[in-house]
Amino acid sequence: MTPLDNLPTPAKKSDPKALAVEIIERLKHGTGKDPKAAKQHDWLQAVILVVRDRLVDHWINWKDESRDAKRVYYLSLEFLIGRLMRDAITNLGLDGQINQALANIGVDFDILRELEPDAALGNGGLGRLAACFMESMASVGIPAYGYGIRYQHGLFRQEIRDGWQVELPEMWLSHGNPWEFERRESAYEIGFGGTVEPRGHDKTGVPTFRWKPSERMTAAAYDTPVVGWKGEHVNSLRLWSAQPIDPILLARFNAGDYVGALEESNRAETLTQVLYPQDSHIAGQELRLRQEFFFSSASLQDILRRHGQLFHTFDNLPEKVAIQLNDTHPAIAVAEMMRLLIDNEGYDFARAWELTTGTFAYTNHTLLPEALESWPVALIERLLPRHMQIIYQINAMVLKTARRDGLADEVISRISLIDEGGERRVRMGNLAFMGSHSVNGVSALHSDLMKETVFADLNSVFPGRINNKTNGITPRRWLAQCNPALLRLVQGVVGDVDLMANTEALTGITSMAGDAGFQAEFEAIKRRNKEQLARVIQQRMGLRVDPGAIFDIQIKRIHEYKRQLLNLIETVTVYDQIRSHPEKDWVPRVKIFAGKAAPSYHNAKLIIKLANDIARVVNNDPIVGDLLKVVFLPNYNVSLAEVLVPAADLSEQISTAGMEASGTGNMKFALNGAVTIGTLDGANVEIKDLVGDDNIVIFGLTAQEVSDRRATGRDPGEIIAASPELAQALRAIKDGAFSADDPTRYTDLIAGIESHDWFMVTDDFDSFTAAQRRVDALWSDRATWNRMAILNTANVGWFSSDRTIRQYAADIWDVPTR
Repeated sequence: MTPLDNLPTPAKKSDPKALAVEIIERLKHGTGKDPKAAKQHDWLQAVILVVRDRLVDHWINWKDESRDAKRVYYLSLEFLIGRLMRDAITNLGLDGQINQALANIGVDFDILRELEPDAALGNGGLGRLAACFMESMASVGIPAYGYGIRYQHGLFRQEIRDGWQVELPEMWLSHGNPWEFERRESAYEIGFGGTVEPRGHDKTGVPTFRWKPSERMTAAAYDTPVVGWKGEHVNSLRLWSAQPIDPILLARFNAGDYVGALEESNRAETLTQVLYPQDSHIAGQELRLRQEFFFSSASLQDILRRHGQLFHTFDNLPEKVAIQLNDTHPAIAVAEMMRLLIDNEGYDFARAWELTTGTFAYTNHTLLPEALESWPVALIERLLPRHMQIIYQINAMVLKTARRDGLADEVISRISLIDEGGERRVRMGNLAFMGSHSVNGVSALHSDLMKETVFADLNSVFPGRINNKTNGITPRRWLAQCNPALLRLVQGVVGDVDLMANTEALTGITSMAGDAGFQAEFEAIKRRNKEQLARVIQQRMGLRVDPGAIFDIQIKRIHEYKRQLLNLIETVTVYDQIRSHPEKDWVPRVKIFAGKAAPSYHNAKLIIKLANDIARVVNNDPIVGDLLKVVFLPNYNVSLAEVLVPAADLSEQISTAGMEASGTGNMKFALNGAVTIGTLDGANVEIKDLVGDDNIVIFGLTAQEVSDRRATGRDPGEIIAASPELAQALRAIKDGAFSADDPTRYTDLIAGIESHDWFMVTDDFDSFTAAQRRVDALWSDRATWNRMAILNTANVGWFSSDRTIRQYAADIWDVPTR
């Protein structure tokens, strides 16, 4: 008992009148502004501070309550958290009160929430999943920390200039971040380079070593509270900022070397400037590896410090700590944990390995070998010499066991941590696999394919290690916040059920799917959402679109395997058909695309240009009119998704089968009443099982058929010749029908499809066009379409990230949930 324990915590009132007074007080004392002179961003800051104050008490109490509990630590290079204010207000149950409080003082809440910066800390599904998981861990009562990087600019801000993607810095921190707390006491030294020196032998006679880095910097912690549903539990997102140990080298400055005096400061600041620096050159690769080690090392030092203070031993590490590696980016943490346990804590190699593998688990998000990451041995030896030693030791241990077990040379070569084909490289996916007691895929199909493809050999060496945890989304953001009218409609049917804590209760509206009155209300909500999106399109693009048309939406990272190109080619086909037969009864469509291409990904950026070229031609053709519009919305982010998702009629999930790990956009769309058109890939398979064959539009090759065709070979030219519509569309694009200023712009892009077509665009084209005409027919029967849309909403509650997290907790982390 301390004197502080006797101090009462003053209760914070939540009625609108009291909140209005508190907001004004926070405005004056938090921003130093007179309410008469305050700007909108000042009011935003005041509201955030008022909401944050209510989180902090829960945050501190939850930390104290869970002090001795097993904690989960989620390591991710991305956290695509989006705007936080409405998320926090919703989970605290203050929506109505805050709105009314602001109305009482003449401030519009909707204007304020649009002013909040959209934190650019992720690129797509991987980072958004991490954000959903953090919110769900708080919602189900798991004590957790998320660990990542506090990027100054994060992923780039995308502008479209003359149809081309242009990358600009995202200035999300330009006015500070009122949600975060700097933790000066949680700062750790991070080293690079240098030498490894012997320092003697342990008690068993094994040589011991000390790493002496030649370059050092500090990782400084910034904490953001992440509140769960009902506000009871609040976890921490801890992001690391790189800072120099010496901000200025004063001797060099005084000697006149003003640039050199800031060398260490610049090097540190560069490390946390941007997410995914371009890695097509060695400098970019080195920066990426530095980022991954920087945040992994800082996070592990923080975890071990906290654990050591609580338990004074690391022998019980797996019983009290669960570390989840979100994809391969933090894989170097396996070697760093070994270094910390061996070099700093005095454990022998075997015991350190036992503790490491018992603590780590690894989530794989890709079947693309190039996305598993590998780094040149020479680069790791130069930047992380001690870690390279440890990687060699791990490899020797595993390969010797494999040799004793009689594995063939080719199998041993494939499971090795060192890829000897050409430049010697360290396989980070293999390191994450070996160093974890659990390796999970993110959809049933993906997990099965992992066992058969990228990790087939490791699966044979470590049977039973691979398991499945199908991804999920938080219904609080992706239904309650982005589509409150739909939630109210559904709640009126299911009655006194907390849908945000039990989304599977959505099945209660199944019986209403054929009810004409319910269909009319459901359709009216969709129409209002489409009108809102139409306003956004007109404001941003200067283009008027008809909300009565099918809103056909494909929003995701631009990549050839996600096949935006297939969608665009089919769009050209429809355009040609409308021009040829304008007298036919066409179903109007608005084709909407959004997504960012990696700066060094030439073909992906060319696909963005093609989308804009097609849009320019189609949207200005008077023959077509409102029958077909094409839109590419720039700078896709969480906030834009919150407008797009509720407005979608048709969800494009058309990746080459066997290449999409899961997808979470497909879940968001289906939850909001969009019908999926897609291949049997990723979580589409499970969506199909849940909503029923009649309520999803499936086309194309299966994963096995894709594999078989690649193995046996096929001639894309023959497929094109047999499909007049495909041949005509490809010819139009290739010959410059959409690029009069540069008729050869798409020659190489189309030539790639004609010659090898790795992503099976030609193979699936006819099936895709037939599926789209089936969509037209379904849309024309409004009762049938509305029934399909309602049954999608009703049957995808299983995809809640709360369910996913409970499965992680039970099967991997061994932690209780509430």
